Amino acid sequence: MNPLSVKLLQNLTPWRDATTWRVAFSGGLDSTVLLHLLADLAQNHRLPLLSAVHVHHGLQAAADAWPSHCQAVCAALGVPLQVVHVQVRAGASLERAAREARYGAFAGLTQANELLLTAQHRDDQAETLLFRLLRGAGVRGLSAMPDCRPLGRGHLLRPLLSASRAELERYAVEHRLTWVEDPSNADPQYSRNYLRHQVMPSLLARWPQAVASMSRSAAHLNEAQGLLDDLARMDLAAAEGGGDFPWLGLPSLALAPLQHLSPARQRNALSHWLSRLTRLPDTDHWAGWESLRDAAGSGQPLWRLADGELRRGGGRIWWLSGPWLQPIGEGAQWVDPLNPLPLPGNGYVCFSGQAPGGPLRIRYRQGGEVMQLGGRGHRDLKRLLNESGLPSFARGRLPLLYQEERLLAAANLPGFGANAQAEWQLHWMPPTSDQGLS
Repeated sequence: MNPLSVKLLQNLTPWRDATTWRVAFSGGLDSTVLLHLLADLAQNHRLPLLSAVHVHHGLQAAADAWPSHCQAVCAALGVPLQVVHVQVRAGASLERAAREARYGAFAGLTQANELLLTAQHRDDQAETLLFRLLRGAGVRGLSAMPDCRPLGRGHLLRPLLSASRAELERYAVEHRLTWVEDPSNADPQYSRNYLRHQVMPSLLARWPQAVASMSRSAAHLNEAQGLLDDLARMDLAAAEGGGDFPWLGLPSLALAPLQHLSPARQRNALSHWLSRLTRLPDTDHWAGWESLRDAAGSGQPLWRLADGELRRGGGRIWWLSGPWLQPIGEGAQWVDPLNPLPLPGNGYVCFSGQAPGGPLRIRYRQGGEVMQLGGRGHRDLKRLLNESGLPSFARGRLPLLYQEERLLAAANLPGFGANAQAEWQLHWMPPTSDQGLS
């Protein structure tokens, strides 16, 4: 067995109980070598089910021939192939948009106990470190590409990250492999290509061990990031959990424990917490956190991020995304109270106990609503909501139950969500905002 196969099998040993190893197969040199190595190992070792996936971006005419090439390679190796077509969103960075589309497709395919294998190598790691250094990245960014991370419901693994590009090229020549060449890889207008073809050769001419040294630095930074993550988990322990409105189903943190930390530890803890929810902000955008943190208690500050926004309410910060940022419908007539009532863009409501007589309708706040409470008489709804402490962002979405023109209940709120005799209660299941980010 050649050294590259030995290294690959060693890196994959902890993952041999997975149900599927799926190779991200572009048809280029690196992924062709990875697929060939795995198919060869499968001949003599008991491995998980091996398959390949090719993502077709449709960005250039030459790419239209690549799925056929990939199919021919996979057929020769006896590996099933899935071709996925994606739509790349227009934006300032075509490289980034294509990557997001590609990894979005990979995440959708990767199920529990499955592994997506990509073919990045040591030279890619060095280029990533240099690229992020030039962009002013912090420790998390400079730790470059991890060898493993969650993806979809499974994991992504880079088993060739310790191998050099030269090792892969030698293997390809030795085994007479054929691969496609992406014409865009030679275009220096793309930053990574400029680094690869213009900068890295000059560095290597002066420092031949530059790639190995930079990869080692990335490993050190990855270790440092691990320590920062440990610190973040310690700092977040006092802020997570609790709260009076768990039924909102929204990620949230108590604000006071964070305010007692130094600014650097605040940013570290929040970065750790936000990393599973959104793309993280750059240094200049952290002023949004300071504005949110320091706003007066009566204010309604928000901090907009790439994939959602943070709001304040009830002494906590709340993460809103997806349907929580979309408009809701105008309510609905509840024809059959025995069954849950879907609310457009706003989850659904249902009763426990014997539902009140009709006609019933769900509405939302317009202002000036009044409720009659047992022993308290007629009360202004706005004042009742203030007393409840319900965050302001949720008040416009709170389902209100009307019997003709009489306001009977405000869903989920103790004392306001049921009738005086407690024969029934109105329950609201809000929309979920789970994005499945890694």
